[in-house]
Amino acid sequence: MAQLQSRPIQLYYWPTPNGWKISIMLEECGLPYEVIPVNIGRGDQFKPDFLALSPNNKMPAIVDPEGPDGAPLSVFESGAILQYLGRKTGLFYPTDERGRVEVDQWLFWQMAGLGPMAGQAHHFRIYAPEKIPYAIERYTKEVHRLYGVMNTRLADRPFLAGDYSIADIACIGWAKLWERQGQDIKELPHFAAWLERMLARPAVQRGLAVNAADRAKIDFATDTQAQSVLFGQRPAG
Repeated sequence: MAQLQSRPIQLYYWPTPNGWKISIMLEECGLPYEVIPVNIGRGDQFKPDFLALSPNNKMPAIVDPEGPDGAPLSVFESGAILQYLGRKTGLFYPTDERGRVEVDQWLFWQMAGLGPMAGQAHHFRIYAPEKIPYAIERYTKEVHRLYGVMNTRLADRPFLAGDYSIADIACIGWAKLWERQGQDIKELPHFAAWLERMLARPAVQRGLAVNAADRAKIDFATDTQAQSVLFGQRPAG
């Protein structure tokens, strides 16, 4: 079905773990897309045009000019976008109920657990202006627990829901940053093997490379304007 898409999907994006979910999915599905950068360190996420698509002022978001009824459709929240693209293309998201539930539970696990906890580990370990030992230990240990859950799950299967799916795509952007989260993956051999399989996929590599240079333009550990915008959740100025 992907080859039937004649007009590119608009991807509102910045190269972060959540943004990578969608660039990887689009690459895996072979869907044409154009990137519209949302510079989260300079406040693009607060612009009215973007808020009309993503009222929670978070990227990514997409606009599909060829929605299910032929009219444009916008979607925000990375998990919802993954599900939509999976339904649209019939790829990486089962059509049977049992298979879909298997994928959904691991997708929601990522959205509610791994992503937020890894994000907090990044914040308190790297970006917080004050090093708070309790917070660093709390989130580092929780990420370790979550990767342990993945490690156990992957002991007898190559991917989280058996076959490669949007659940794996949702996790890879955070998982590849394990060092920044204070983890030692030598303790997690099944997780490490999954990570190697994921990073070997050409579409994953292409998705991670989208606008990669933008990531180096802002150092959130030292850029006080970016910290005010992103961590204060308010427009610049």
